[in-house]
This record gives sequence, structure tokens and C-alpha cells, in this order.
Amino acid sequence: MANDANIALDRIDRRILSELQKDGRLTITELAGRVGLSPSPCLRRVKLLEERGIISGYVAVVDQNRVGLEVNVFASVRLERQREEELERFNAAVATWPEVMECYLMTGTRDYLMRIVVGSLGEYERFIKEKMSRLTGVASIESSFALSRVKHTMVVPVPE
Repeated sequence: MANDANIALDRIDRRILSELQKDGRLTITELAGRVGLSPSPCLRRVKLLEERGIISGYVAVVDQNRVGLEVNVFASVRLERQREEELERFNAAVATWPEVMECYLMTGTRDYLMRIVVGSLGEYERFIKEKMSRLTGVASIESSFALSRVKHTMVVPVPE
């Protein structure tokens, strides 16, 4: 059921999602107080949101700059062919590369758009030489470097 689109959410479910996206470390008691429930029904709702795949996990958000990963690169990749086996090979390789924060299969002139984080231009060069360029089927890689971050959020705007 986690892949079902447009699962019906009521006002309290939406408030729970909003509060947990702001602070995933809230206790059930704190969360219940913020959404106007007692702890037991609040816990049941959170568990149901998890079971339905609406809440897919909990993480600590790390500031990449403070851990020395100051370079954001957006790489557009074109494959030689877009057959299923080539796409699957590329997907499997990308899944093993920790530098790749996001990767999307795209429409248009490029097949993939990736966001890669590294500590320096030298590290990005090594990533390209040791990983991307060694992958069979990659026809071209076009890189753009972010100068500054204008907006970054992990909060999904849950529709009312």
C-alpha cells in the first residue's frame, strides 16, 4: 500500500505530518499535545501513517558544509542507449555511490539528473574518473556547480 497515490488524510493526520517534519524527535506526548489528541490515539495514527508508507522513516539531517562537503554538483548524464538493461545497470551503480544524494530518471535530452556532494573539485574529478567514466554505457556527463544554496528543505508540503 506504500505506493498508493493520494491516500486520504484528515486534518489531524496532516498536522501530525507537519509537526513530525519540523521535529522528528518529538515524543508522542509532545506530538499529541500539539495536534490536540491524547497520546494513545496519536500513537495509533502515527503507526498507521508508518504502516501506510506515508511516513517512510526518520533521520538526522546533517549539515553537509560542517562535515566538509561544501561542493554541490548537478550532473546531467546521457546514456548510449536507453534499454532496460542499461538503465538498470546505471541505477544499480548509482545506488552504491554515497556521493550521489539524489538521482532522477528524466525526460528530455538527458537521461539522468544527479546531485552529488563532495569536499572539493579534486574529489569530484576523482568521482568522475573512478566511478562515472568507468561505467559502461555512459555517453556524456555535463556538470554544473552550485555557487550557493538559495533554498533547501526536507519538508513536503502536504496538501490541505
